[in-house]
Amino acid sequence: MNKALVLLNMGGPNSLDEVEVFLKNMFNDKNIITVKSDLLRSLISFMIVTARKKEARSNYAKIGGKSPIVGYIKQLIEKLQLEFKDTYVTYAMRYTPPFAQDVVEELKQKGITEVTLLPLYPQYSTTTTKSSLEDFKEALEPLHVKTLQVDRFYENRLYNELLVERIEEQLKNKNSQEFELIFSAHSLPQSIVDKGDAYQKEILLHVELLKNILKEKNILFKDIHVAYQSKLGPVKWLDPSLEDKLKSLTCKQIIISPISFTLDNSETEFELSMEYKEVADELGFEKYLVAKCPNDSDKFVQAITQIVTDI
Repeated sequence: MNKALVLLNMGGPNSLDEVEVFLKNMFNDKNIITVKSDLLRSLISFMIVTARKKEARSNYAKIGGKSPIVGYIKQLIEKLQLEFKDTYVTYAMRYTPPFAQDVVEELKQKGITEVTLLPLYPQYSTTTTKSSLEDFKEALEPLHVKTLQVDRFYENRLYNELLVERIEEQLKNKNSQEFELIFSAHSLPQSIVDKGDAYQKEILLHVELLKNILKEKNILFKDIHVAYQSKLGPVKWLDPSLEDKLKSLTCKQIIISPISFTLDNSETEFELSMEYKEVADELGFEKYLVAKCPNDSDKFVQAITQIVTDI
């Protein structure tokens, strides 16, 4: 076994003690805070972390004291290892352990000569895909191994069928035409998109693909929307925000599909399922449902197998 498949993700705190580590590493990432000066980035990071760490710890405490992303990715790895029998399957996180350097050392010990990198982000962004790939490839450089990579996979049919199935799970036997559907994506500062980041364009292309599958399956909603969540700070972010979108709707039955996330995390299990649920309740929504992410589902395993095989 001289090949490895490495799943890459931003990560999440394994405990409340790791929350500050997670925030520090994220906001010191040059792809997140895009100023040229390292000193200025450190200063901005310090201010953001100082302002956010108490609230962030409180939020993670409400969902079990850690990010659910860790458990889901471990379960996904176990299933993938059964599919890739001749390949060592593992994962590395960008901002929390296991870090790239530690995983690369493990690959070295195993005598790995070919590595396939799969960032678990359906759409490409400099803030996620590029950041994760750069980080791991820098750590991998001393090994001089053959490297393959996936940059995006939002066009994969199996993956998109799975997202539609997750929406159907929330509908159950309800009439879809009595609901509106919002595809919610993690927001980005408008300035990053203006510099050429492909993320927003790929989100909108992804939504069109999913609309086609919904139509094929005769799952018809009152209307389908795109909105953005998780904005931070006073700069201009992508519009419309999820809160503004909820306020604009007259139909009070809604399903949220977290289109930019493959694994449930604090943005889905706390922000979408708890924070925005409170907003929806205040706005008089009768039904507010959130679709699960692919997580470790068998169909996601099949989709990853197809995506990696087709490189």
